[in-house]
Amino acid sequence: MNFQRFQAREPLEINLIPLIDVLLVILIFLMITTTYSKYAELQINLPTADAQKQLERPNEINITVNASGQYTINRRPVVFRDVAGLSDEMRRAAGELKDPVVVISADANATHQSVIYIMEASRLAGYGHISFATQTTK
Repeated sequence: MNFQRFQAREPLEINLIPLIDVLLVILIFLMITTTYSKYAELQINLPTADAQKQLERPNEINITVNASGQYTINRRPVVFRDVAGLSDEMRRAAGELKDPVVVISADANATHQSVIYIMEASRLAGYGHISFATQTTK
């Protein structure tokens, strides 16, 4: 005998709430354990350029700085105490040149501050045209 013959059967249903709970827990876990890269940890390389080499202009002041912080102006070693001293040396090297272009050649391991000293000395000397020397990628 089948007593349940005329009774309606319950429809099957899938309960989604536990599934959503588990997915949210997994999402929160992944958000907490993810590591984010910081800008301070970025490694940078100095820029290179594939431009044609400029011919030497007669109104250039070439300033180089090496990794240990030693400066040369037009291939002559320079010793100074402060930015004003470097500015005076730049004026001496420029001589009678009108509006010279300052070409900064900094070593890859030179400090950023040493380049800023050159830029500040150029400003104090009244030289507004500054150029940076780069190396080619080849």
